[in-house]
Amino acid sequence: MRKAAYSLRRRLLLWLLGAAAIIAALALTDTYREAVQTANIVSDRVLAGSALAIAERVVVAEDGSLEVDIPYVALEMLTSAAQDRVFYRVDGPPGNFITGYQTLPTITDMQGAMTVFADDSFRGEPIRVATLQRSASTGVNSVPFVVTVAETTIARRHLAQAILVRSALRLLFMIAGAAVIVWIAVTYSLRPLYRLGDAISERSPGDLHPIEQMVPSEVQGLVDRLNSFMLRLQSALDALRHFTGNASHQLRTPLAIIRTQLALSARASTLVEAQAAALKGDQAVAHAERIMAQLLLMAKIDAAGSEETRAFPSIDLQALAQEITADQIPTAADAAIDLGFEAEEPAFVKAEPLLIGELLRNLIGNAIAYAGANAVVTVRVRKEPGAVLLEVEDNGPGIPADKLAAVRHRFERGGQDKSPGAGLGLPIVEEIATLFGAQLRLLPGVGGNGLLAVVAFPAVA
Repeated sequence: MRKAAYSLRRRLLLWLLGAAAIIAALALTDTYREAVQTANIVSDRVLAGSALAIAERVVVAEDGSLEVDIPYVALEMLTSAAQDRVFYRVDGPPGNFITGYQTLPTITDMQGAMTVFADDSFRGEPIRVATLQRSASTGVNSVPFVVTVAETTIARRHLAQAILVRSALRLLFMIAGAAVIVWIAVTYSLRPLYRLGDAISERSPGDLHPIEQMVPSEVQGLVDRLNSFMLRLQSALDALRHFTGNASHQLRTPLAIIRTQLALSARASTLVEAQAAALKGDQAVAHAERIMAQLLLMAKIDAAGSEETRAFPSIDLQALAQEITADQIPTAADAAIDLGFEAEEPAFVKAEPLLIGELLRNLIGNAIAYAGANAVVTVRVRKEPGAVLLEVEDNGPGIPADKLAAVRHRFERGGQDKSPGAGLGLPIVEEIATLFGAQLRLLPGVGGNGLLAVVAFPAVA
């Protein structure tokens, strides 16, 4: 099932807005904290000024008591916000209330400071309290007193909220502007991709030439891989056309022979002539059957090579080769071939037994077909450092040195044009060997006679 497509532009915008929203939330949190702190600093200075103005009007009466003439202008400094209310109280020596709101909270623990600020509540409302500690002089001694001034916090909260709202509006405007810029920038940046898509869509199905469209460096890797894929696809299609043409040619010959022999048998005047034509037709059918079997085997190898990498089982190559060689002895005897087997000890490789069987049958079949009557064919399994070798050697005419490379290709034969086979045996062997990480070597036999086919498998650790 095809996955739903998504918009790169929309995804980038969502990432930007999401990140910006998180950063804005953190920034507004810090802004609100700073706004509250700033409002407190400004208002606390006014509170301290009012307390100091009241403290300066505290004097010692003739009887030694403290008197105060409240300068209401000091309290008016705090009434700039009509919704806030102001409270005050003046206390003399401990326990001696002088004037003001007697139940107004005051700060008793000054900790050596002259002015102290604190948050409290009075008459069910939150207030900000400023307590100032001073002394009035009698000329002989000093009488300590405390002035407490408080106001409700409505104006402070409004100031902090106003700062927060203005900051939020600025951040919102910046985020909206950034979103618009990103949308325009992404749209402009994606134009090369649109041009690339148009260039690909305008191509004919058979045009697999590399794409030369200018694209951003971030997309160049994708274009390079696409070009590499198209080159591999072109090579595969060329190989398929070549293979199909050769296969049709190879099958056309036996089919033509069959039709010819059928026609001859129909016109035969004697039973012997009809039987001879039928025999040749049967041989042509057998030849076509062998070609079809090899073509199907090659398709199976190609399918196995295109599958995902998988672990092959560990098999005893010595036991498998001995069994297959024994199966081929009757065929070799019919062709007057002396087929033998040599092995030192069990040798394990990682491979698929069925395909290894086909590999060895093709090597033995080639040797039987081309070595000639009274030849000797030997199958060996032996070890060397880091490898296991499967060898098939014959003392026949061999393959000319100038054709050793050509016989590795499909439909190429190393013998005469009239030699049997379709030229698929050794290519099948090499493709199976490659599938299991092995290598095919074609060498002259002992004394320079015949052919020695060696398949070197990686040894099992």
